[in-house]
This record gives sequence, structure tokens and C-alpha cells, in this order.
Amino acid sequence: MKIRPATPADSAAVADLATQLGYPTSPEEAETRLRDLATRPENAVLAAEADGVVIGWIQVVGAHRVDSEPYAEIAALVVDAAHRSGGIGAELVAAAEDWAVRHGFRTLRVRSNVVRERTHAFYERLGFARTKSQVVFARPIGR
Repeated sequence: MKIRPATPADSAAVADLATQLGYPTSPEEAETRLRDLATRPENAVLAAEADGVVIGWIQVVGAHRVDSEPYAEIAALVVDAAHRSGGIGAELVAAAEDWAVRHGFRTLRVRSNVVRERTHAFYERLGFARTKSQVVFARPIGR
């Protein structure tokens, strides 16, 4: 397995994996988003590839805020259901951490839905500590 930057050519696999994660995404949407993210140096989408097939991906984002030191955040991580529990997720997190260090960040954060208890245990095994719980609010704008 190798980890490399995701490209628009990966859009079908990225979309399938995003859908597995619970975020239905079409290949066209994934391609548009990957092209956009490729122009944003504060983002990285890294793909785990085995035998020429993308079997997982992670997005890491740099955050600069007034109320805290800059940090990198895992925006999404997914490994294909058939390949889970084999260390691929941990390798993707390590690659995201490497990206974060190379970009000058000293902290790596991740948010996880409260119902994803298996995911929480995964991050805790990797040395992440729970720092707070929160509620997320959203509303459409500009329409």
C-alpha cells in the first residue's frame, strides 16, 4: 500500500468512500471538490492505494484562529469497509500528521460524531485525547 495525494482521477473512489462514511457524494461532486482543494495549500487530501485501487483517504486542513494557536485538523478519514482494522487508518493519520508537521503545525485535532464509538476508540489508541463535546449548528446562506 502507498499513500499519495488524491487527484481528480480518484473521484469515483473518493465518492464511494465518502458515501460509505455516511456522506452521499457523486463522482462529479468529488471531482469538483478535489479540483478546488488542489488550489488550496492549507488543505491536503491523501489517498491510500493498494494494487492500483484507492481503499481509503484522509483530508487534513490547517486552521488559523484568533482564539487558539494554529492547528491542523482531520476533516475526514475513511477506509473501505473491506479493508478496515488492518492499520490503513493509522497510516493515513500518520501521513496527515507528517503533512501537519511539514506545514508548521504542532497540534493535530479531529472531530467525531458522538455515535461513532468505534472511531473514538481508534483515535484514543493513536494518542488523541478528548478535549470537549459540542453541538454543531448550520444554516443555508446566500440564497
